[in-house]
Amino acid sequence: MTDKKDLLKKIPQVDKLMQNKFITDCGVYRHEVAEAVRIKLEKLREGIKAGTVEFIPDEDEIAKNAVELAVERVKTDKDVRRVINGTGVILHSNLGRACLSKAAAETVVEAASSYCTLEYDLEKGERGNRTAGVEKYLSDITGTESSLIVNNNAAAVLLILSAIASDGNVLVSRGELVEIGGGFRVPDIISLCGCELREVGTTNKTRITDFETAIDKSTKAILKVHSSNFKIVGFTESVSIGELASLGKKHRIPVIEDIGSGALIDVKRYGLKNEPLAKESLRDGADIVSFSGDKLLGGLQCGIILGSEKYISAMRKHPLYRAFRVDKITIAALEATLRVYGDFQVAERDIPVISMLSMSLDSLRLRAEKLCNEINNNGGEVKVIKTKSVAGGGAVPGLELESYAISISSKESTDKLGQKLRFLPVPIIGRIEENRLLLDVRTMFEDDFNYIIKAVVEISG
Repeated sequence: MTDKKDLLKKIPQVDKLMQNKFITDCGVYRHEVAEAVRIKLEKLREGIKAGTVEFIPDEDEIAKNAVELAVERVKTDKDVRRVINGTGVILHSNLGRACLSKAAAETVVEAASSYCTLEYDLEKGERGNRTAGVEKYLSDITGTESSLIVNNNAAAVLLILSAIASDGNVLVSRGELVEIGGGFRVPDIISLCGCELREVGTTNKTRITDFETAIDKSTKAILKVHSSNFKIVGFTESVSIGELASLGKKHRIPVIEDIGSGALIDVKRYGLKNEPLAKESLRDGADIVSFSGDKLLGGLQCGIILGSEKYISAMRKHPLYRAFRVDKITIAALEATLRVYGDFQVAERDIPVISMLSMSLDSLRLRAEKLCNEINNNGGEVKVIKTKSVAGGGAVPGLELESYAISISSKESTDKLGQKLRFLPVPIIGRIEENRLLLDVRTMFEDDFNYIIKAVVEISG
């Protein structure tokens, strides 16, 4: 047996290995490969000391192994990584909410990796409007007179109130003083805008007379907030945007509606009964409407403001707009997403959020059966069960959509199975229900089925 000391002396130096052709030509960042080389050499040392390594591989083999390790570490060490969503939550806030359409994703790559016409008018050869294309699509889809894009809906509300209601009071129903994710509360946002919050009505019942009584000479705006992440049931009453608009016109006070999730097409057909439609809010008389871009719309995170030119112009000139405006990637993604809304059937096919919402129960069952059969035919053990999906992302609280999932069988605990799926190169995130690990087919893409089949066979077989 070779002496351990002799073997340890034969381990090549890091600097020498870094000059190997397999490393210099590998295309991975040098510091990442260097770390992988150190790991591989340390494992050799440990193996020699433990008596499990009796010879030193040649330098080419060590270099190739280090490159493979570096590539694997690049895939798995990133804080933001691609995952497969088997939870059944369509707009999963922890998993990045809406997925972009393929066309939007391609547009983002093009805009991000090259110069673009962000603020350049090709026809005139001079500076242009960075959101001109987005504004045109929003006008066509919703009928809005003007629009503005900021970095999220909280910023949208903050900009709206700062521009048109600062130093005045804002009327809001007590039942709409919501808290959104991360502890951000409507009262806090109103206070930051230099406005006084005037609560109207009660938690469960607010009438138009409550608003009219609360108006005084300091009232600068009436704000209606959609309760997108909770609902009040039972003995309730609320005021419609149409009623508020009539009151606002009577007293020359702008009426603002924060519709939250931002549906641009009628989603009632999918079972989402109480989601406001942007164009309907404008049609019913709202002066300003705001909503999120990364929920039911199906785009990247942003806040969208629609309304009359009078108010949008005031916001555009406000100093906060510069702080809140979005970058070229968001604009490119939003424009490509809005373009699809010109054809309803294409939107159902191409925008993942709309596609997932619109899937029929029969198509979901067939997907689940196909996945189940392939897994079982390859040595796995799963079965199809009926389950419930949800919209998520603070949209449509309490709504459950009939769906199908595969339930994974194994001698191991569901927690251990879930952990194994999460630790894959492309993690698969499921949910545990009644001590079963489920993968809901509504939120998984068919392009990933071969990977899912292989992964589930390995952990359940």
